Amino acid sequence: MATDIVAQLADSLAKTAVEEGELSYKGQGRKLDNAQSVEEIVKEIQDFQGLQALRLEGNTIGVEAAQAIAKALETKSEFKCCYWSDMFTGRLRSEIPPALNSLGDALMMAGARLTVLDLSDNAFGPDGVKGIEKLLKSTACHTLQELRLNNCGMGIGGGKILAASLIECHKKSSAEGAPLSLKVFIAGRNRLENDGATALAQAFQLMGSLEEVHMPQNGINHPGVTALATAMQHNSGLRVLNLNDNTFTKKGAIAMAQALKHLRSIQAINFGDCLVRSEGALAIAEIVSDGLPILKELNLSFGEITEEAAVAVAQAVKGKAQLEKLDLNGNSLGEEGCEAVREVMNSMNMGDLLGSLSDDDGEPEDDDEEEDEDEEEDEDEEEVDEEEVEEEEEEEEEESTGNLLSTPPSAPRPPDVSSFLSFPSPDKLLKLGAKRALLIEQQVDVSDATKTAEAFLKISSVYKEENEDVKSAVLDSVDALLKKAFATPSFQGYSFVSSLLVLLGLIKSEDKVKPVLVVPGHLQALEHVVRQDYFPKENVAVLEAFVSRNSKALDSCDNARNRLHSTLQTVQSDS
Repeated sequence: MATDIVAQLADSLAKTAVEEGELSYKGQGRKLDNAQSVEEIVKEIQDFQGLQALRLEGNTIGVEAAQAIAKALETKSEFKCCYWSDMFTGRLRSEIPPALNSLGDALMMAGARLTVLDLSDNAFGPDGVKGIEKLLKSTACHTLQELRLNNCGMGIGGGKILAASLIECHKKSSAEGAPLSLKVFIAGRNRLENDGATALAQAFQLMGSLEEVHMPQNGINHPGVTALATAMQHNSGLRVLNLNDNTFTKKGAIAMAQALKHLRSIQAINFGDCLVRSEGALAIAEIVSDGLPILKELNLSFGEITEEAAVAVAQAVKGKAQLEKLDLNGNSLGEEGCEAVREVMNSMNMGDLLGSLSDDDGEPEDDDEEEDEDEEEDEDEEEVDEEEVEEEEEEEEEESTGNLLSTPPSAPRPPDVSSFLSFPSPDKLLKLGAKRALLIEQQVDVSDATKTAEAFLKISSVYKEENEDVKSAVLDSVDALLKKAFATPSFQGYSFVSSLLVLLGLIKSEDKVKPVLVVPGHLQALEHVVRQDYFPKENVAVLEAFVSRNSKALDSCDNARNRLHSTLQTVQSDS
């Protein structure tokens, strides 16, 4: 008993020590542009003996201010934790790399040994990754345990730079006898896609130390998923694997199931909204049944799973004493299938661990045929990609030789609007060229209010306030789309607003529509739209009524929500 009390006291003292070693300016909303604006912060850093952690989240820091803070950090050899998420709001993207370079150089000069580097929600793109490249390769990161880069817009290029940096860090630290042993990696909403994920998988496989991996919403398809699955097999201590809202299909799901065989420490699996399909779910169920003794959460929601596979998954969790939740919502079970799953869980006295099935899509009419068609489409897309690369290489060769070939060059491939609307990215939008607005307008059926609302949200999701080219491209495109829609006699403006509110998660749909994950760009583009002449003023009051509510769906976009609400009120008062 006395030993337990001593242990608890020691643990409490350890936690207090970390807090005492932390200097926090979290969420103060300061606009720090120059050295003068950070004089107080600099002095407090300089005077802080044994500084281990600095929290700058929720402020906005310019280059000169970052350089001044960096100077103060140059002597802090005990420094360990950088909590620097959301600290470049409103800054030009070109300002971020030099600011990060200054801070990184200071930590290296100080001889710091980092354990936590959190730069989430900074939207710095590939250039931002270049800003921390030198730091990641340095001895300061040989001890890194947590790397948090959620919602940074790294893209494929940034993912590759990050992967190369981690590999170099591991190589150098291994040579010194203490290999990089990263435990937590978080990089959701970064548009890494297959190439970025595959590059990072190489780093993960090399390290073999990961305990938590969170990479939701990255546009990763089965080639990238398969690469990650191979890497995860080498991380036997993995406890949490979150790949929500990527696209596994059967191939990726089966590969990931094989990886799970090697992960007996896994506690939480989130493959929700990953299109694992029935065959993938059956493969996962088999592995869950045979192993994973300490599994706590299994999420296979919104995966087009049918009754037989869902029942198999439910049966597979039998005997999992630590299970806390099984999520099979949003699949294709039908009423009888839902009841069958409930019966299985109740028969094992685990009924209370089954999540809601309220968003079930009902039984599919011909599921197997759809799966086969989708798999064939995946293969066709890969073949088309190879043909496109060959065509581009041929065109470049012709240009470099002055078009001396006797046959005329083939006509350039038209921009792929459907690819952009399937997996939106700023780069794809810009590559559609000057006629992008017309191309998008032609692609979307504006007589359908729901499809128009979906298209609006996909376009606006790539909005970047700090990037004038992207900002202009987004606003021009949504203007063209909605101007045409509201000018179409059959278009129902009220239905459009209703669909928009459902998709934003502000009202519940009777049709069980799954809301999108709201990003600031959605609200910033909408703020622009409601000021335009084409947008009916009678719809402004409806939007204002719902935006003004304290909805959790918009919690991650407080600033954008407040601006939108203010604009809606202004437009109402002016009309």
